Amino acid sequence: MSQRTTDIKSSKIELAKLILDIENPELIRKIHEMIMHEAGDFWHSLSDDEKKEVHIGISQLNKGERISFDEYIKKVS
Repeated sequence: MSQRTTDIKSSKIELAKLILDIENPELIRKIHEMIMHEAGDFWHSLSDDEKKEVHIGISQLNKGERISFDEYIKKVS
Protein backbone atom coordinates (compact mmCIF):
# COMPACT_ATOMS: atom_id res chain seq x y z
CA MET A 1 0.00 0.00 0.00
CA SER A 2 1.39 3.39 -0.94
CA GLN A 3 2.01 6.19 1.53
CA ARG A 4 -0.62 8.32 -0.23
CA THR A 5 -3.26 5.60 0.18
CA THR A 6 -2.37 5.24 3.85
CA ASP A 7 -2.58 9.02 4.37
CA ILE A 8 -5.99 9.17 2.69
CA LYS A 9 -7.32 6.28 4.80
CA SER A 10 -6.00 7.92 7.97
CA SER A 11 -7.61 11.20 6.99
CA LYS A 12 -10.94 9.49 6.37
CA ILE A 13 -10.85 7.80 9.78
CA GLU A 14 -10.02 11.07 11.51
CA LEU A 15 -12.81 12.84 9.61
CA ALA A 16 -15.30 10.11 10.58
CA LYS A 17 -14.29 10.51 14.24
CA LEU A 18 -14.82 14.26 14.07
CA ILE A 19 -18.22 13.92 12.40
CA LEU A 20 -19.40 11.28 14.88
CA ASP A 21 -18.64 13.61 17.78
CA ILE A 22 -20.60 16.58 16.35
CA GLU A 23 -23.68 17.40 18.42
CA ASN A 24 -24.93 20.36 16.35
CA PRO A 25 -27.68 19.23 13.91
CA GLU A 26 -27.22 22.33 11.74
CA LEU A 27 -23.53 21.58 11.31
CA ILE A 28 -24.34 17.95 10.42
CA ARG A 29 -26.82 19.23 7.81
CA LYS A 30 -24.22 21.57 6.32
CA ILE A 31 -21.57 18.85 6.18
CA HIS A 32 -24.06 16.52 4.56
CA GLU A 33 -25.00 19.13 1.95
CA MET A 34 -21.35 19.87 1.19
CA ILE A 35 -20.48 16.20 0.78
CA MET A 36 -23.51 15.54 -1.39
CA HIS A 37 -22.69 18.58 -3.54
CA GLU A 38 -19.06 17.53 -3.97
CA ALA A 39 -19.88 13.86 -4.51
CA GLY A 40 -22.46 14.63 -7.18
CA ASP A 41 -22.69 11.41 -9.13
CA PHE A 42 -21.75 9.34 -6.08
CA TRP A 43 -25.34 9.46 -4.81
CA HIS A 44 -26.65 8.19 -8.11
CA SER A 45 -24.32 5.20 -7.96
CA LEU A 46 -25.86 3.97 -4.69
CA SER A 47 -28.54 1.31 -4.65
CA ASP A 48 -31.97 2.18 -3.26
CA ASP A 49 -31.15 0.18 -0.11
CA GLU A 50 -27.90 2.11 0.38
CA LYS A 51 -29.70 5.43 -0.07
CA LYS A 52 -32.29 4.32 2.47
CA GLU A 53 -29.54 3.49 4.97
CA VAL A 54 -27.95 6.92 4.48
CA HIS A 55 -31.30 8.62 5.09
CA ILE A 56 -31.87 6.50 8.22
CA GLY A 57 -28.43 7.45 9.53
CA ILE A 58 -29.01 11.15 8.92
CA SER A 59 -32.41 10.94 10.61
CA GLN A 60 -30.84 9.24 13.64
CA LEU A 61 -28.14 11.91 13.85
CA ASN A 62 -30.74 14.67 13.63
CA LYS A 63 -32.64 13.07 16.54
CA GLY A 64 -29.45 12.94 18.61
CA GLU A 65 -29.21 9.16 18.31
CA ARG A 66 -25.46 8.79 18.06
CA ILE A 67 -22.54 7.09 19.72
CA SER A 68 -18.89 8.03 19.79
CA PHE A 69 -16.51 6.52 17.26
CA ASP A 70 -14.77 4.55 20.03
CA GLU A 71 -18.10 3.08 21.16
CA TYR A 72 -18.87 2.11 17.56
CA ILE A 73 -15.50 0.37 17.17
CA LYS A 74 -16.10 -1.59 20.38
CA LYS A 75 -19.57 -2.55 19.14
CA VAL A 76 -18.41 -3.86 15.75
CA SER A 77 -15.17 -5.48 16.92
